[in-house]
Amino acid sequence: MYIDREKLVEKINSAISGSPVTILIGARQVGKTTLLKNLDHLKPSVYFIGQDPEVAAIFQKLSTAESFLKKNLNSELNGFLLLDEFQFIDNISTILKLLTDSNPGLRVICSGSSSLDIIQKVEESLAGRVRIIDTYSLSFAEYLKFQNEELYNLYLKYDVDTLDEVVDPQIKLLFNDYLVYGGMPKAALNHNPTEKIQILDDIYKTYLLRDVRSYVRNEDSVGFNKLLILLASQIGNMINVNELANSSGLNYRKCEEYIYLLEQMFIIKLVEPYFTNKRKVITKMKKVYFTEIGLRNVILGNFNPIDNRIDNGSLFENFVFLELIRILPSYTKIYFYRTKDGSEIDFVIDDMKNKYAVETKFKVLHRSVSLKSFKGFGEIENVSKTFLINRNFNSDNETKLMQGYLTDKIMFD
Repeated sequence: MYIDREKLVEKINSAISGSPVTILIGARQVGKTTLLKNLDHLKPSVYFIGQDPEVAAIFQKLSTAESFLKKNLNSELNGFLLLDEFQFIDNISTILKLLTDSNPGLRVICSGSSSLDIIQKVEESLAGRVRIIDTYSLSFAEYLKFQNEELYNLYLKYDVDTLDEVVDPQIKLLFNDYLVYGGMPKAALNHNPTEKIQILDDIYKTYLLRDVRSYVRNEDSVGFNKLLILLASQIGNMINVNELANSSGLNYRKCEEYIYLLEQMFIIKLVEPYFTNKRKVITKMKKVYFTEIGLRNVILGNFNPIDNRIDNGSLFENFVFLELIRILPSYTKIYFYRTKDGSEIDFVIDDMKNKYAVETKFKVLHRSVSLKSFKGFGEIENVSKTFLINRNFNSDNETKLMQGYLTDKIMFD
């Protein structure tokens, strides 16, 4: 069953209009292959899987690749080459450069699971010729579409100022589910909570652990599993590598190496601190978030309802972070801000033109509130707008207050 992910398709359309090569990169099972197979508006096109040894062999030489595409696409090589799991093909970035340089009518769209060195190689070989699109699991809006298209169409009518009272209660219930089960497409298509958990557990064991453990030494496997659980339990918090190393039993260097591995494999994302004055703010430690809430909850073995969890505030913050990185341009930077005296802001967004501050509170509010941290930060930085994302309250004063399920409707311009 294919359900269109319009915003991702829009990103692809924008990319191919300006770059000969577009790459969708992300974790396993987030929908890259399904999306690539269903780009029906791109014609003429041919689709191949790089994991196929015969396909990989064809793309070892420019002359062989051109001859093959002339037979399978057209003699002029005008059209689209859709190449899934492209990271399995040796030296593919060089071949793509030669192909697109020699054939200006050819557009290439690749997809691949993240790998430790593939992006660096691609960026070096295809400098100025490639657009990389980070691909994540479903946003909340996409999750709605997968669950109930009528509710999704209703959700599209809401905007950043929509009051909580007018929002369909079923949308709020599905939002609570999303905070527990996340947005993996296969799980999102299922309406049975038990089946959702089974699907997520299968993905975790079959794909995530298998892929990552190919980089983990056997003697580190126990420590690595402990590290994964520790990171999952600390979403939204600053991580101390020394403490993680001590608790996991890994040495400091290995702990750093495996954290880097998890980020390169699109399992976690690290957020750096924002600072202009090193003496007043914390500048060394980073905050950690998981790129998929459902898989994070599999790691911890906790699928309790959101209102019955002690980590609901952390899950809410993780959700907001994921919505932000989906809607913001790739050049935008997201930081966190924390001073040594305890003042903090969850997210500082810098789009190279303006700065915005975003705080999350998993609370039911009954009136507008102001935050001292916003005021303090505003005294040292020129902040265009501040947002307080909460469970239910919507107002627009000095700070914009809005509900979490509306996060992807934020307008930063």
